[in-house]
Amino acid sequence: MEGSVEARVSHEVDRWLQWLPRWRPGTHRSRVRLCQRCFGSPILAAAGLDVDVPHPVQHSFSMRMKGVIDLAVDDYTARNLPMLHREIRLAEERKARRPYRAGEGLDPEFAGLEVDPEPVADQPFLFTLGGLEQEAAAEAAEPAPRPFTPEEKEALREEVRLADEFAKQLGRRICVELAQHRYRIGNAVERLVEPQVADMLADLDRELDAPGWPG
Repeated sequence: MEGSVEARVSHEVDRWLQWLPRWRPGTHRSRVRLCQRCFGSPILAAAGLDVDVPHPVQHSFSMRMKGVIDLAVDDYTARNLPMLHREIRLAEERKARRPYRAGEGLDPEFAGLEVDPEPVADQPFLFTLGGLEQEAAAEAAEPAPRPFTPEEKEALREEVRLADEFAKQLGRRICVELAQHRYRIGNAVERLVEPQVADMLADLDRELDAPGWPG
């Protein structure tokens, strides 16, 4: 497992570095809500991406590392936690039968982001992708599964605890491994991200200093 985790982390760092030259600052209105995946992430801190880095750059890296964890946890669950594995498989089968899934099949750079912009007061949307997904899920609703017995509930809770603990241990291992990649990650941000941010701030400064600006 040690070698496979190290190789997978290195591979995903390589893929992120290949994607980074294509990143451009967004022109859309920024969101007010914090990304729960990225805010306070120890993985981003271990990679040196937790301070003064645009969120899309952080998010892309975070989701690639999440993919490493998810794959390993899925394998661990399939081999060691039969009840949890069965429930996850059934949930995935139910989800696959939905006719519309807004956030499905996205590249890691976009996975986990909200599919709709934040609402604006007094400007309601005609529809939202999230709303369409909820409608599709309601139309495809299935009968509720058989309820668990108290013994089954306790066994499932224990398996969930073991899966969570495995994921936390793996996350700590990834943080240690990322220390080996901090230099090339930081170098790429310095070369490819910081100049674009500086240009964007310079453009904003010129607009604020324009003669026609009020005051």
